[in-house]
Amino acid sequence: DTRKYVNWHQWRGPDANGVAQRADPPLTWSEQENIQWKVAIDGRGSSTPIVWGDKVFLVSAINTNKVDPSLPRLEDQPKRPFGIKYPNTTYRFVVLCLDRNNGRELWRRTAVEMIPHEGHHNDNSFASASPTTDGRRLYVWFGAPGGLFCYDLDGKLLWRRDFGRVNMRKSFGEGASPVLYGNRLIVSRDNERESYILVVDAQTGEDVWKAKRDEPSAWSTPLVVSHNDRTQVITNASNRVRSYDLEDGSLVWQCGGQVGNVTPSPVAADGLVFCMSGYRGSALFALPLNAAGDITGSDKIAWSGNRGTPYVPSPLLYDGLLYFNQSNNAILSAFDAKTGKRVIDRTRMPELQRIYASPVGAAGRIYFIGRGGAALVIERGSEFKILARNRLDESFDASPALVGEQLFLRGRKHLYCISSR
Repeated sequence: DTRKYVNWHQWRGPDANGVAQRADPPLTWSEQENIQWKVAIDGRGSSTPIVWGDKVFLVSAINTNKVDPSLPRLEDQPKRPFGIKYPNTTYRFVVLCLDRNNGRELWRRTAVEMIPHEGHHNDNSFASASPTTDGRRLYVWFGAPGGLFCYDLDGKLLWRRDFGRVNMRKSFGEGASPVLYGNRLIVSRDNERESYILVVDAQTGEDVWKAKRDEPSAWSTPLVVSHNDRTQVITNASNRVRSYDLEDGSLVWQCGGQVGNVTPSPVAADGLVFCMSGYRGSALFALPLNAAGDITGSDKIAWSGNRGTPYVPSPLLYDGLLYFNQSNNAILSAFDAKTGKRVIDRTRMPELQRIYASPVGAAGRIYFIGRGGAALVIERGSEFKILARNRLDESFDASPALVGEQLFLRGRKHLYCISSR
C-alpha cells in the first residue's frame, strides 16, 4: 500500500524501522522556532502518536482521582520496588484525534473507565502502546486495564475485546504495541503468569490463532515481514527470538541468547532480522529469515554482538546502517547491517543524557530525542557528524513520528508539531 509512505501509521513508522523515506522535517527547532503548533494533552501516555492523512491519533490515561474506599490507600500499601503503587482511583482511557494542520481536537472517545489491577513503573504509563491504522480502521490497545478497541477514523466504535489481566514483572506495566498486517491484528503479551501471542481478524476482532509462549515479561512489539512467500511474525524476548507463520501460528524458527527485560523491537532488511536487548547484559543477533528450527548457537546466525545495545529504545535501520544507543544512555553505535562491521563505536552524543525515545530517520538525517528535552540531529553515514542541537522545555519518553515536513514529539504534557511551515 503506497499510501503508508505518506503517513506514519504505526509504531516505528511505515516500514517499522524508524525511517520515513518521504519525509523532510526541520533540522532545527526551539520553543520559539519552527513550532507549527503545540497543544496540551491531559493525562499520561508514553506511546507514539500516529498520523493518517490530516489526522493525528494518540492515547492517554487520565486519573479521575475518584477513590474506591474499598481499596488500600496509596500510603498504606507495602513497599514495592521503585515505589510502585497499585491504583485506588478510576482512570479514564481516552483516544484523541487531532487536526494535523493546527492541533485542534477533532474528537475524543473514552474507551473505558476503570481502576487498573496493578501499577506501573513511574517511567511507564497506562497508555504506552501506540495505535495503528490502515486508513479505514483505528486500533487501540490499552492492555489489561482496557483491552483492544477498533474505531473508524471518525471515532465510531466498531468492536472491542477484553483479554483479561496479566501480571507484569514488578508491576512495571505493559508496553508492546499492536501490529496490523492485511486483515490480521497481532497482540503480544509476555508477562509473569501465562505469556502468549494472539492474532485476531482485524475486521471483526475474532480470534484467528493463539500461541502460548515460554517467556517472562517483555515489552517488545512484534515485527511482521514477508520473505519467500511466507509472512512471519517475529517476537523478541528473553528466552528466544521466535518466528511464527502469520497464517496459522506455527513456529518457523527460533534462536536463544537475549538478555532480560527485552524491550527493543526487531527490524529487518535484505533477508535478515536484527534483534537486540540491553538490560544487565548486551545481545545483538542478525538472524536469517530463511531459517528453520532452532538455530541457537549455530553458524546460521549471520553475525552477532555483545556490547552497546539498548535497554528501552528500539534500533533504527536506515539504508543498510543499523543505529542504536547503549542501555538508556547517549552512547551511539552503528553497524553495517549486512556484514556486521562496526562503523561507529560507542560514541558519546553531547548534550543528551538519558534516552527512552527510539531514533528516527529522514532526508539523510537521524533524530535523537533525550528525556530532558535536548535533541541531536546527526548525518546518516558511517561517521558521527552532528548537524544540529535543539532543546524544548519538556521531558520526552515517547518516540517521534515523521510525516512530510513535520516532526511530531509527544512530551510529558504537550504534543508538539515541529515544521518550518
